[in-house]
Amino acid sequence: MTPDAEAALASKAWPFQEAEKLVKRFETAPPEKGYALFETGYGPSGLPHLGTFGEVVRTTMVRHAFSVLSDIPTKLICFSDDMDGLRKVPDNVPNKELLTDALGKPLTQVPDPFGTHGSFGEHNNARLKAFLDQFGFDYDFYSATECYASGRFDATLLKILGCYDKVINVILPTLGEERRQTYAPFLPVSPQTGRVLQVPLIAHDAEAGTISFADEDGTETTLPVTGGQVKCQWKVDWAMRWDALDVDYEMAGKDLIESIKLSSIIRRILGGQPPEGFAYELFLDEKGEKISKSKGNGLTIEEWLAYASPESLSLYNYQAPRKAKRLYFDVIPKAVDEYYQFAAAYDGQEPEKRFTNPAYHIHSGPPPAHDLPVSFSLLLNLVGAAHTDDKAVLWGFVSGYVAEAGPDTHPELDRLMGYALKYYEDFVAPNKRYRAADARERAAMADLVARLKALPANAEPEAIQYEVYEAGKGQEFESLRDWFKALYECLFGQPQGPRMGSFIALYGIDATIRLLEKAAAGEVLS
Repeated sequence: MTPDAEAALASKAWPFQEAEKLVKRFETAPPEKGYALFETGYGPSGLPHLGTFGEVVRTTMVRHAFSVLSDIPTKLICFSDDMDGLRKVPDNVPNKELLTDALGKPLTQVPDPFGTHGSFGEHNNARLKAFLDQFGFDYDFYSATECYASGRFDATLLKILGCYDKVINVILPTLGEERRQTYAPFLPVSPQTGRVLQVPLIAHDAEAGTISFADEDGTETTLPVTGGQVKCQWKVDWAMRWDALDVDYEMAGKDLIESIKLSSIIRRILGGQPPEGFAYELFLDEKGEKISKSKGNGLTIEEWLAYASPESLSLYNYQAPRKAKRLYFDVIPKAVDEYYQFAAAYDGQEPEKRFTNPAYHIHSGPPPAHDLPVSFSLLLNLVGAAHTDDKAVLWGFVSGYVAEAGPDTHPELDRLMGYALKYYEDFVAPNKRYRAADARERAAMADLVARLKALPANAEPEAIQYEVYEAGKGQEFESLRDWFKALYECLFGQPQGPRMGSFIALYGIDATIRLLEKAAAGEVLS
């Protein structure tokens, strides 16, 4: 094992812990296919969403970690279950009548309501690929329709038919009595209507490779299980895919733990080893409820990217994947600032620490260097104090804080300013609640004004911070937290705020004095 691999394992970062499972999987022999196969799944009845991103980005992190530990080549498949029958008409599509007439048909046989592709499935597949390409993911796209129709799955489908009783007996104990009477691992595609049918089988013939069932008009029909004329039920389908493609790693949401168990049993019945992987926790909305596509609660990926960078979103997915986390707008500023803190720390860290640095996993290696003298949170406060929606105004303050700084010298900060202006307008400004200072707070503010006037214009943030503390101590607040809370509520209209020394250095001592003088006079700022 290389020194890098040893340091990576010693780091205990979760992608390396996951990758180590694959290293152990191949201890006795490398995979016969010549590479380790990672898979993620996508249901194209809807558009790609944050869950799709999270699964691909986390799997990519494990894939890279494995490449550090092993010289076995890797491959990532993003699999679209586009042969699934359309169960209901989505609310967010035009021309709904086109879909109403196609209920039950495979998604690749459903007309595209947007009129841009040959089918609804193809439309959503194109959106998925554009979505993945936007983030630069390295993947191969697989369509269920193509895999079934091309014969790629034929050998495994015949294997399932040969183990029919064993396979069905894995699923039946998990079903209610009524569903047991109708369940079959194969869903035939009706030759008459083209719909994917949920019907009991009249007979199955492993030697002939066929199943028999009553079609929608009651006609007894026999079809081969090969050539795309049937589709497997969900849990059987997952195991079938693992077997046919020889998948080595696939993670899934915690809500699929029971499905993973059943599909794993079926994979073993078929003579293979289930893939490695883990069950990640699901995101929650601002009320602590599970995010649901049908409810539309929580945050969409487009919304996150309107206010922050893709790297911050990757960080939020990296952190504590087995812990349920709120996914709402108020988590964005912290994620943005933490990403840049991790990226900035990387170069100065020892090798083992670098492997625990989230920025390393986000970039599949050393992160880019950014000269970012101002944090996102500080920018938000600057926007509020300056009462501006203009980047040029913000650069005016920053250039006074960092000599000759501008969009050309600090492009990453310029990008961050754009995010900060939009986030402030939509989420900070509407929730501001300024108040007047009480007598003790006014006295402390007046004292702070005097202290700031005694400082040089280019005073360091730490020197300014010291004077802020001293002004609060002079009024004997029960806790200095109350003093800082008063500054935040009176100056910024919010209960929390920036480190005051850093803010004052950025905003300017003279400009801050003007704010404090108004507040010390009892004015309510707005």
